[in-house]
Amino acid sequence: MANRRKILCTSTGCIEYAPERYRQHDIGIIRVHVHFKEKEYLEGPELDPVAFYRELEVLEDPKNNLPYTSMPTREEIMAHYDRAIEEGYDEVIVIALSAYLGGTYNLIRLIGEEYADRLKITVVDAKITCFGEGLLAVKAAELCEKGVPTETVLKELRWMMDRQEFLGVDGKLDYLIYNGRLKGGKALMGKMLSICPVVHFTHEGELCALQSVRTPKKALHRTCELLKEMIGDRAPEDYLLWHVYTGTTLLDDLKEIEKNYGIEVNHEAVIVSPVSGCHNGPWLAGYGLAFLRREDEPLEDGADA
Repeated sequence: MANRRKILCTSTGCIEYAPERYRQHDIGIIRVHVHFKEKEYLEGPELDPVAFYRELEVLEDPKNNLPYTSMPTREEIMAHYDRAIEEGYDEVIVIALSAYLGGTYNLIRLIGEEYADRLKITVVDAKITCFGEGLLAVKAAELCEKGVPTETVLKELRWMMDRQEFLGVDGKLDYLIYNGRLKGGKALMGKMLSICPVVHFTHEGELCALQSVRTPKKALHRTCELLKEMIGDRAPEDYLLWHVYTGTTLLDDLKEIEKNYGIEVNHEAVIVSPVSGCHNGPWLAGYGLAFLRREDEPLEDGADA
């Protein structure tokens, strides 16, 4: 009898904000916490992202009322592993947000090691967040449902992770400055010159500014140019492309600008998770891009997931 495998994902993967069809896989969600206005929320069931970003847009004195995040508790993570054992699973594969974004990945992994004699647990550093992370969990679930061996599942995920992309424009620097990601002279000059960073995740999992461009409109144009370069000559059936956003201010502009570049998304837009968005603010818009391996493309051996 084949091993029963349970797929888990951290809440930053946005599976609950993505199309309903993805929920048929029964992927478990390990929830990161959001603290805002002296209240604590579990991301997902207790915090609507649309309402959250609307509130951030009009927040009075945001510098002194910043939302912040905290990791899932030890007890919450253990509850997922204990439930998997109770439900008769032999193995768990966890897709966690990039280790560069805090200690959640490492905490999930360390607690998993304590279950080594009861449950086989593999924790994958997605090296990204938002729906790019969630899509990896969906892929893992689909492959496991087909009976694909875990070793091959992990290689398929590595293939996708080596090619995944996230591009976004922060329309205002306010939250980046308030959160300390832009400091001193860079923060001052950025505000004075209306600098808008085009942010992306490196393939090592670090979120950084790919380029800095003056004015949001120019930054959106540059994002479209970079996206075209990333897609290259790959056919639309060989990738998934979707809009990512916090608020809709820049998203509407992006949809108009992308027409000039012949860009056509082929997947529904997925809002950025509050955990991710509270660090960037409510004025982000961009793209998520996931390449799909063709049958004629070899499944490369990657590093350990």
